[in-house]
Amino acid sequence: APLAACPLPPRRGTPRREMAPSFNPMASISDGYASLVEGYEKLTPGQKYGVLAAGGLLTVGAINKVYIASTDYKKKPSSTELGGGSIEANQVKSEFDNYSASYGATGTKEGIKDRSKTVQLVDVFYSLVTDFYEWGWGQSFHFSPKLPGCDWKTSEAAHETRIAAVLGLKPGDRALDVGCGVGGPLRTIASVSGAHVVGLTINQYQVDRARYHNQKQGVAPLATIVRGDFMNMPFENSSFDGAYAIEATCHANKLEDVYGEVFRVLKPGSRFVTYEWVSTNLYDDKNPEHVRIMDEINYGNGLPEMRTWKQAEEAGKKVGFDLIWSQDLAVSSKVCGPWYNRLWYLLKTIWINKTMVNTLNLFGLLPRGMKEVHDMLAFVAVSLCEGGRTGTFTP
Repeated sequence: APLAACPLPPRRGTPRREMAPSFNPMASISDGYASLVEGYEKLTPGQKYGVLAAGGLLTVGAINKVYIASTDYKKKPSSTELGGGSIEANQVKSEFDNYSASYGATGTKEGIKDRSKTVQLVDVFYSLVTDFYEWGWGQSFHFSPKLPGCDWKTSEAAHETRIAAVLGLKPGDRALDVGCGVGGPLRTIASVSGAHVVGLTINQYQVDRARYHNQKQGVAPLATIVRGDFMNMPFENSSFDGAYAIEATCHANKLEDVYGEVFRVLKPGSRFVTYEWVSTNLYDDKNPEHVRIMDEINYGNGLPEMRTWKQAEEAGKKVGFDLIWSQDLAVSSKVCGPWYNRLWYLLKTIWINKTMVNTLNLFGLLPRGMKEVHDMLAFVAVSLCEGGRTGTFTP
């Protein structure tokens, strides 16, 4: 995006849019399958549903047992461990309902109705979605262009290491990750540069997860995770050699507030790189479809509103930054694949995750409200792809 980019989540609305020589194992499997099909066809619809639900649950359990037995480092929560982060299990449903009610109706461009609650709502949002993000996406909560001949993880890492290069980070430097999530990019940037990176996030659950990953991956000596509000940072003036934000400052009520804090804590002459969620020149605020897409993206990702690329540039200038470079990295290379393609591919198999979540919810193995959170994320994924395909939105 122009000045940079942000993390992303989804919106309310009507959904638019898963061995003896004589023994022949394949024959035995075939015969057994035929018997199961014959028996299954004799069941009533209710009994069939029960069998499918039980089968889904057994499959989930088997997958989890294999995963748990394979390693003592849990790179992501298992499906039966999905929860509301810092929110008590019995409060997930009410917190999600309150979050949803805090947004204006789709098509109104209202976003969060009471902006004084933005910080608290963003904290709640990340408690609700962090497990799902790690479970279904990974530890780096951002998009990236797809490099030719490379997989998505490689493309993701390249998008992150670009920041270390632009900032010129080196061993002995101290850098700030503004809105670090669970620390995926932080670990990449600290590792490739040798600089010590301090990650700041509003959410305590993310602090805990980031520290856990840092320790397990051996990056802890170069990483510090702090809980705090990036519009009121708990750091001294002129205490960092560089700073960056990856699809995170879009959660601020005013970009000037967070950019101003970044300016304050940076040493004179240091650089700030930000991947910012913004609308592009193709966005028309009088086009109902464009407005719907943006409203849905805001709601499903915990944003107070969507800014234009020009507003993001001007916000940095207002607080004292000199704009060195502004470019939409999502479309700047003719050979890279669209940033939203990974999400689009996931949508083609989203029914698998939905089946797992619905089955766990049916048997009471998820906190009440987590199914609704997952439905929101699946819904907003379509909106994000629409924003990308229409060219009206860029991360």
